[in-house]
Amino acid sequence: MKRIQEIALFLMAVLLVACNNSNQFTVDGKLQNAKDLKKVVLYRQDKAIDSAVLNENQEFRFKVASADPDFYYIVANDKNYLFVASNGDELTFTADYTDKLNEYNIEGSDVAEKLKEFNKISNRYGKIYLDIQNEYQDKLSRNPALKDSLEQVLIPRFEKNMKEFSDISVKFANENKDNLAGFYAIGSLDPVKYEAELIRYADDIKGKFPNNKPVADFVARMEKAKGISVGQKAPDFESSSVTGAPVKLSDFKGKYVLLDFWASWCGPCRQENPNIVKQYQAFKNKNFTILSVSLDDTRDKWLKAIKDDKLDWNHVSDLNQWNSKVAKQYQVESIPASFLLDPQGKILAKNLRGSELEDFLKGILK
Repeated sequence: MKRIQEIALFLMAVLLVACNNSNQFTVDGKLQNAKDLKKVVLYRQDKAIDSAVLNENQEFRFKVASADPDFYYIVANDKNYLFVASNGDELTFTADYTDKLNEYNIEGSDVAEKLKEFNKISNRYGKIYLDIQNEYQDKLSRNPALKDSLEQVLIPRFEKNMKEFSDISVKFANENKDNLAGFYAIGSLDPVKYEAELIRYADDIKGKFPNNKPVADFVARMEKAKGISVGQKAPDFESSSVTGAPVKLSDFKGKYVLLDFWASWCGPCRQENPNIVKQYQAFKNKNFTILSVSLDDTRDKWLKAIKDDKLDWNHVSDLNQWNSKVAKQYQVESIPASFLLDPQGKILAKNLRGSELEDFLKGILK
């Protein structure tokens, strides 16, 4: 009799597994300390697709169809929790609504475990960042005169933390190219500093997630970025100088050229201009020049800024601000932005500022 009962229990377990709905996934969630929160909303990428009311135990459930793996967010007021799911997944979610680091736990699939692994990494380095930020604010509030000395000490610590996190993110992404956790990790990188890594990653995952829009958009963007990446020949262009005469980038072939995108209305650009002036004066007799492309829309303001900042080199602009043809050609989405070109017009480096620009020029213009 006992043996018959064991067999019956086994068959029931098999039946329960077999009855898992392969046409949807489920999320059983619990949001602790949610206070007066009544419901949570489920987003697929950036679109709300469902909502769920929290019961007296602050629990909720979602059932959703997702034929392909995709990104989802559980949104609770100003908090959001990312996960990846597809049909057949049975996920469990837990979080403390009062957690300032926004940590959470989601289990039930291989990708969920991978995402959980990366979130632990992200939270670890995020805490270091918060500690540095809090230390800076605390000490500055007690003695504002320490601002410069604090920045000299804390900025290197911040940069070290960011580099370590970015390097680990690249490693994690490369080890998880077959799932969306890897794609999520690669998205944490600075697109300027890690452009080469992003382009390589896009090439490697091309075609792997054909129905995922964020992946498709990323791959397309990186494909477009290849033409203006380090190592490529800078696209030629023609624009109008301060006198209205046409100027081509190819006019400067044979020289090292800093192609600088800026505008009179851009505060960070104007702050960087003294450094660019310094480097121009130091290296202009060593086969180096500058061609500045302005995103101004007012000629008088453009010319006044050139004079006021003593920018004694070649300038062009079509005075169309963000509709500048050259800016679009070079995919400039924020300024200041720059491209350092060799005498053959090949891109050597991008967005070098401050001491980085000086050190790079010293290395090539001996």
